[in-house]
Amino acid sequence: MKIPIIRPLKSSDSLTELTSLLHRAYARLGEMGLNYTAVDQSESVTAQRLAEGHVLVAEQAGKLVGTLVITPPSPHSDCGYFRRPGVASFHQFAVDPDLQGRGVGRALIAAAEDWARAAGYAEMALDTAEQAVHLIELYTRQGYVFVEYVQWQGKRYRSVVMRKALL
Repeated sequence: MKIPIIRPLKSSDSLTELTSLLHRAYARLGEMGLNYTAVDQSESVTAQRLAEGHVLVAEQAGKLVGTLVITPPSPHSDCGYFRRPGVASFHQFAVDPDLQGRGVGRALIAAAEDWARAAGYAEMALDTAEQAVHLIELYTRQGYVFVEYVQWQGKRYRSVVMRKALL
């Protein structure tokens, strides 16, 4: 399979298509009983979350097949690691289920790390549910290591926070 084009989100990209992609990609996690926001978020929530950072998408044959949002340190975050200067984090990471395991996610993560490195960040961080072992394994294979746990308000699961040095 040819790896999709990884590029920044364009104003012409469909919010409906992106929200649908998120719902499809997070369905497995929802079936596991994990109430990730992206399982069923509205288009307005998608727009709000996109506005929080730099958005990358994976496009194949004119269709959005992956995405993630890179955010700067957030001084008001409930996660201590996400408040640290020099630490970018990525969120709302999604790959179309039909393309999972084919390198799209790895390409998105690598592009996010390249962008963060070029923007002067020393580290990239992320979080995922403790029960999402398949995702923790993916991030570990990409060089991420555990740093702490966080319990997000309204979530039925505890999240694992992971980091990777960029410089």
